[in-house]
Amino acid sequence: MTSCRHLHLVLLPQQKSRLRCLHCHLTITADELSEGYCPECFEVHGKKQYDFEEVPAIDQEKTRYQCEQCGVIIEAE
Repeated sequence: MTSCRHLHLVLLPQQKSRLRCLHCHLTITADELSEGYCPECFEVHGKKQYDFEEVPAIDQEKTRYQCEQCGVIIEAE
């Protein structure tokens, strides 16, 4: 149990659904895919990998905060 009273909270932005590369497991939004291939695989291995799986967004009904002091994430309805 932490002794932090969570007095300094930061509102976390709503998350979009993301894509995960099946080769290097980089997680990225569809907006960040400029050419349609994984930028990490291309930079490290010089190969253009187009294989992704969708990672669903976290429940959007709850507002999420993070404590700046201890890092805990707090969900509020």
